[in-house]
Amino acid sequence: MSILSILLLLGGFVLLVVGGEALVRGAGSLGRTAGLSSLIVGLTVVSFATSSPELAVSTGAALSGAPGLAIGNVVGSNIANILFVLGLTAVFGAWRCVCSSSGRTFR
Repeated sequence: MSILSILLLLGGFVLLVVGGEALVRGAGSLGRTAGLSSLIVGLTVVSFATSSPELAVSTGAALSGAPGLAIGNVVGSNIANILFVLGLTAVFGAWRCVCSSSGRTFR
């Protein structure tokens, strides 16, 4: 790897972290301004923003005559998302959580 490749990789990682932080802060600010709960903001604004890169790649691939890339992107993304959610569910599913406001125990 050349030094330029390493610098571009590190720069991309820094921009990714800064962009993610800006997304979360902006979405929280939007929710507070509009009077929405954080759940609604997370289900709409944040979910759309995290899916936008996949939409851009799939659209670009379809328009450039590579529909296989578009379909592979959609299928691969959905498989990864499902497995990630199932993995997190398996990790956190065995934990017990006591809700401090109601005193109920969730399993």
